Amino acid sequence: MYPQYILNLSCLDQRGIVQRVSAYLAGHGCNILDSAQFGDAQSKLFFMRVHFAVEEETLTDEVLRSTFATLADTMQMDWQLHDAHKKPRMLLMVSSIGHCLNDLLFRYKSGLLPVDIPAIISNHTDFYQLAASYNIPFHHLPLATGAPESAKRMQEQRILEIVKAADIDLIVLARYMQILSPEMCAALEGRAINIHHSFLPSFKGAKPYYQAHDRGVKLIGATAHFVTGHLDEGPIIEQDVARVDHAMDPATLTAIGRDVECVVLARAVKYFVEHRILLNGHKTVVFK
Repeated sequence: MYPQYILNLSCLDQRGIVQRVSAYLAGHGCNILDSAQFGDAQSKLFFMRVHFAVEEETLTDEVLRSTFATLADTMQMDWQLHDAHKKPRMLLMVSSIGHCLNDLLFRYKSGLLPVDIPAIISNHTDFYQLAASYNIPFHHLPLATGAPESAKRMQEQRILEIVKAADIDLIVLARYMQILSPEMCAALEGRAINIHHSFLPSFKGAKPYYQAHDRGVKLIGATAHFVTGHLDEGPIIEQDVARVDHAMDPATLTAIGRDVECVVLARAVKYFVEHRILLNGHKTVVFK
C-alpha cells in the first residue's frame, strides 16, 4: 500500500493555486485521490484539501514536507500535511450525562471513527465502569460546583498533564459541564470540540430545551463547535435540527435533542479526524 497524505492549505486567493499544487504533486510521483477547494469572496481566502498517494518510492516524508514548504512560502500558504493512515489520539471529557460519550465509544469500537482513545476524564464517577468495558483508562478529577479558582486551576493543570502524557490530538467535551478557564481554552485552541445542546446562537445558557418549549419552537437542534475563551461562541463545525410540535413536553424535547447531539458531535469528530476542517476567521470551512 502506498503512503497516503492529506494536505490542507489556505492563502490569499490568486490565479494558479490548484495548478501549482497539482503540478507539484504530479512532479513528485504523487497521485491525487480526492480534492476539494473553496474561495471565500468575503475574506478573499482560498482553501484546499487534497488527499493523495505517494507512488514514488524514493520520496520520503521529510523530503515531501521540505520541498512543499518551498512552494508554500512563495504563495504565503498556511498549510498542514497529515499522514492519512495515522489515527488521531482523542481524549473524551464528560460529567454525569453520558449519551454522547456512549455514542462515541460505540462508533470507536465499531470502527466508524478512526481514532485511538487513550483516556476518559470526568469530574464524576458515573462512567468508570463504561470506560473499563472498553479498556480505556478513566481519570476521575473532581471539581465541585462553586469550587475556588485554585482548585479549578489544579484540576485543569492535571488535565493538561494527561493531554501531554497521552500525546492527545483532539479533546472532545462530550457533555462536560464545566466552563474551561481562558488559559485552558488557549492551551487547547484548535483541538477541542464541544457539543452544545441547542441550535446556536439561540437559547444559550441553562436548560435550552425549556427555553425552547416556552417559546413554542417547531425545531430544536444541537451545535458542535471549537472551544474558545468566549463561552459557546467558538467556530461552528456542525449543526442539525429535529422537528417538534406543541404536543411535546420538555422531557420529550430533551430526549429528541439528545439524539441530535450524538449525531452532530459524531459528525464533527469525524470531520476533524479526517482533516476536513479549516478555520476561516470565526468560521470554518468543512470539506465533506
